[in-house]
Amino acid sequence: MPTWHTARVSEPPSPDRVSRRAVGHDDAVRAGRRWWDAEAEDYYAEHGAFLRDAELVWGPEGWTEADLGLLGEVAGLDVLEVGAGAAQGGRWAAGRGARVVSTDVSAGMLRVALRVDGGMPSAAHPSYVQCDGARLPFADAAFDLVLTAHGVLSFVPDAAGALREWARVLRPGGRAVFSLSHPFRWAFPDVPGQAGLTVTHSYFDRRAYVEESAAGEVLYSEHHRTVGDLVRAVVGAGLQLVDLVEPEWPAGARHEWGGWSRLRGELLPGTVVLVARRPG
Repeated sequence: MPTWHTARVSEPPSPDRVSRRAVGHDDAVRAGRRWWDAEAEDYYAEHGAFLRDAELVWGPEGWTEADLGLLGEVAGLDVLEVGAGAAQGGRWAAGRGARVVSTDVSAGMLRVALRVDGGMPSAAHPSYVQCDGARLPFADAAFDLVLTAHGVLSFVPDAAGALREWARVLRPGGRAVFSLSHPFRWAFPDVPGQAGLTVTHSYFDRRAYVEESAAGEVLYSEHHRTVGDLVRAVVGAGLQLVDLVEPEWPAGARHEWGGWSRLRGELLPGTVVLVARRPG
């Protein structure tokens, strides 16, 4: 049940099988980098218009930061965007006066981001760093805000470790705001039609979804934790949970994105957004 994993135009390595099993961090990151490097151009071609180049869209439902207002004023803040993709969220923050560093594990995605910058005012350009979003190359207390829209957490085995890293680079009083596929979706097939409304898998099975080669090499993986796991990871990282938002399907919206659709979105939660704060 991939998160933003949709039909591809130019294929990354094709899997020989799909399994549910534990995956190590290095294998997950290596697979994610290769998959998104291969997918970057086609992903932007397919979804760029929906995401827009300087907008912060929190999930496939289409709700933006202007709609949900989860970040507050960002002007003058040092902002870190992890799992940035083409850096639409970073560009949104930079355009509102923040000093932004956008990071992604994929050089291919960052190349797309740099190309998009060419058509945007320079004031809206983030700085870029290629890195693992769960192991950050930044000093302690370097940022006022860490944000990501469906980045990093679904693609690494240790969500608690990633959140500890995000907390580490936050200043006292700083916030981490992040969205990911709603854990409830793990129990359902990732298809937009009627078949996507039938439970086929245990919500409590935390083994990763893995596409792999015949030799067992991880080609793509996604990682599941329950809502309770996410809350405990936030608290365990030394952060305070300020809000947990489950955006409903927008009234009248008829678009589809992979497994997301109006049929499913009006019945099942698709995205969860957590707002956390480092005490100060």
